[in-house]
Amino acid sequence: MDQLKAMQIFRAVADCKSFTQAAEQLNLPKPTVTNAVQSIELQLGVRLLQRTTRKVSLTVEGTLYLERCQRLLGDLDDLNALFMVDGRKPGGVVRAEFPERLAQLVVIPALHEFFALYPDIQVKLGANDRFADLAGEGIDVAVRGGTLRDSSLIARRIGDMEQINAASKAYLDRYGRPRTPDDLAQHYAVNFFSTQSGRDMDWEYLDAAGVTRTVAMRSWVSVGSSGAYLQSCRAGLGLVQGPAIGMLPLLASGELEEVLPGWRPAPMPLQIVTTHHRHTSPRVRVFVDWVAELLTRRLVSK
Repeated sequence: MDQLKAMQIFRAVADCKSFTQAAEQLNLPKPTVTNAVQSIELQLGVRLLQRTTRKVSLTVEGTLYLERCQRLLGDLDDLNALFMVDGRKPGGVVRAEFPERLAQLVVIPALHEFFALYPDIQVKLGANDRFADLAGEGIDVAVRGGTLRDSSLIARRIGDMEQINAASKAYLDRYGRPRTPDDLAQHYAVNFFSTQSGRDMDWEYLDAAGVTRTVAMRSWVSVGSSGAYLQSCRAGLGLVQGPAIGMLPLLASGELEEVLPGWRPAPMPLQIVTTHHRHTSPRVRVFVDWVAELLTRRLVSK
């Protein structure tokens, strides 16, 4: 079998964590998929996948091989796209990472619009709140909020997301409604910890002069994902703050209430980031353009 084809099969098995699902996805017989992976392992002299009756997982060597496969196959897609002279649209796989709530509320519901424009592009979408290593993990594009600290990435600034403070009605009925920042000492917050440092982030607000102030809040629980953060708030475990877009449905229903509206956090900068290796790829470029237009339309204030 052609080695590039075998690498594509290996990538599918690694993504699906299943030989059977990879075979279905690629419309190939399962023995063909199994033989392709075995041929690579035989050629390399190492085991790339751990196989059990329940799951398939990458070995250390398999993780390294997958990273190189993703880069090489991405480069092949980009090379082919350079010589499209018949008006064909870009195709191939775009690997993207989005914050969890942003993916759920904004990006995924609108993806059908992108596929209508570019039916030959497949999106591998990660939805979580970690700061992935784009180059190391073969990720083409990510959306990040806050200050960008990695100078090796190319950033496209979208704008600023409005942030608010909120709590569940049940929590506020039990513990009272804070009227000024001085009241925060009598309250609990749901803390959010950085996936990079593990440190809980302080409560922030803008004072009358527009200066950011921080408060270390008491907390029963600290979480590392926006989904768990919001669920903890709904469960009455404390005050939260974050992008308004993620809380609008719950505010409208009355389950959550905005608190301290005069002391909101500063708006959160929003940017789309790519690596120098990927930013000129046609498939990545059209996806970035589409995401930028979507987020500008739905989220940001200029």
